[in-house]
Amino acid sequence: MAKKETGFEDISRNIKDKNFAPVYVLHGEEPYFIDRLEELIVENALREDERDFNQTIFYGADSKVDAVINAARRYPMCAERQLVVVREAQELDNIEYLSHYVKQPMTSTVFVICHKYKKLDGRKSLCAEAKKIGVVFESKKKYDNEMPSFIVSYMKERGLEIDLKGAQMLADYLGADLSKLVKETDKLHVVFENSPSKRITPEIIEKNIGLSKDYNSFELVNAIAMKDVLRANRIADYFDKNPKNNPIQQVLPSLFNYFANLMICVYAKSTSNSGFSVMRALNLQWDIQARDYETGLRNYSGIKIYNIIHEIRLADAKSKGFEYNNSTEVGDIYKELLYKIMH
Repeated sequence: MAKKETGFEDISRNIKDKNFAPVYVLHGEEPYFIDRLEELIVENALREDERDFNQTIFYGADSKVDAVINAARRYPMCAERQLVVVREAQELDNIEYLSHYVKQPMTSTVFVICHKYKKLDGRKSLCAEAKKIGVVFESKKKYDNEMPSFIVSYMKERGLEIDLKGAQMLADYLGADLSKLVKETDKLHVVFENSPSKRITPEIIEKNIGLSKDYNSFELVNAIAMKDVLRANRIADYFDKNPKNNPIQQVLPSLFNYFANLMICVYAKSTSNSGFSVMRALNLQWDIQARDYETGLRNYSGIKIYNIIHEIRLADAKSKGFEYNNSTEVGDIYKELLYKIMH
């Protein structure tokens, strides 16, 4: 019976339950999920004492398709199954030839293809055949606005709690780089190793990661939403003096995302016939996420938001070295942008 393409959680659960597919094709732009699924398969497919004779790891740049297929067609030795993994499969020449094996895989082999940083063409035979008898998983990049929710879930899986402000602080600092998230989480794990409390607060983030709980993109958006000119400029001045943890190329996307979402709210509110809701319009999970948008709707009109988005784009261009007859010093870019936003 053909297996349907499933999500990360479903695949992970089946692996932990020892319910293995004969073929896994893991591909896509985000390497984190591919690495995690491969780790789970390696941890669960074989006992440690079975791995010497029944586990074979290939690396795409150093391997030939014929050698991979020959290994996959072997029978396991003194074990129920064998495991064959192709890491960095995007470097493997003639990868499509693996479809010849995938059409008729060995039931005693768990065959894993890890193709990172770009997706495979689903119309070609490798993915098409793998979908019929195994698991095909596309690992997609997380959007910036998805990161806070992902961070909350990620921390929960590791026995830690984090509030939305802390998650947003990390999201603004890390962007959508999940490998950096893993590294920073490891730091926090050490902090909580012998602690009865497992709650990550903004103060703990400030102390252990170096991000200020009062001077971050989350607080800047809040100040702008409230039209608190003094606080917004204080935060921007802090960013200018501490560029390592607050590069303008990370701050401006946070402002752009806020006002782009605020424009969605303006449009949704004007076209709603059944009662407008910020949470519904933006598909938000928590009430606290909606507060800055509700405040922004009171303080900014649709045409003003449109003009602000244009100004953020100009500020981004200036920060990257494009001249618009103005100074490109970071502090001056912030001052000019904040003035145009809140006046």
